[in-house]
Amino acid sequence: MYQGSMVALVTPMRDDESVDFTALERLIDFHIENGTQAIISVGTTGESATLEFSEHTQVVEHTVKYANGRIPVIAGTGANSTKEAIELTKRAEEMKADACLLVTPYYNKPTQEGLYLHFKAIAEASPIPQILYNVPGRTACDMLTETVRRLADIENIVGIKDATGDIGRARELVETCGDRIAIYSGDDGTALEHMLVGGKGDISVTANVAPAVMSKMCNAALAGDEPKARALNDRLEKLHKALFLESNPIPVKWAVHTLGLIGTAIRLPLTPLSKQHHDTVHAAMREAGII
Repeated sequence: MYQGSMVALVTPMRDDESVDFTALERLIDFHIENGTQAIISVGTTGESATLEFSEHTQVVEHTVKYANGRIPVIAGTGANSTKEAIELTKRAEEMKADACLLVTPYYNKPTQEGLYLHFKAIAEASPIPQILYNVPGRTACDMLTETVRRLADIENIVGIKDATGDIGRARELVETCGDRIAIYSGDDGTALEHMLVGGKGDISVTANVAPAVMSKMCNAALAGDEPKARALNDRLEKLHKALFLESNPIPVKWAVHTLGLIGTAIRLPLTPLSKQHHDTVHAAMREAGII
């Protein structure tokens, strides 16, 4: 359904930390012009953890309306409360998002059966296409392949974002579920290898800063042109690492700011990128050929 370079879009903010909708429109145009193949609105990189419920839905709605069918918009609607995730997902459906991305419940550490029943309940509550999201490094919750296999039988569960960075896990998911759902990388540093074993694309932080190069790299990998994909990824390798020198989205928001696309604001408890990392991020951007 979706493939290639899909940006986990930052949420631009003004100095008072209110959402900057003018800058949001600028970002949407930037990604359309540079070949990004889908936008994920209000995921982890979009500061979903600190946006209020009303802001969350406003950002998704504005993104869908401004994109106006020019690029698919996938709404982040995950929560550690099943009831809240259902409510967000229904709202995304009403706002005509193309699909939803649902992170595993964080902090409360459900069992595998609890995960299955959580995602099953959301899928039954709304027919919108749904992509699962497994990122145990942030959630303290790892959805195992057997659970994904069970969920892949549900018609409107159409994919999974695997952010484990484990290529063995990626291969296992492709072999087990790849005939029924799309397997996406959620880890830029291993995204190329992920696609070479059968993944359908990368839900990317790096694409915020280098959308054109990321798009070309993903397209080459999906076309089976491994030498071209590796050459492009070599340009991005330092950037993949630099954008995680501090917790995401701290470095990436600073990098997008240096491109003149957004302001510097980020919400507490996150803080702007430490000055000691500025030169490293700039150097990685130069190596990628974007400044």
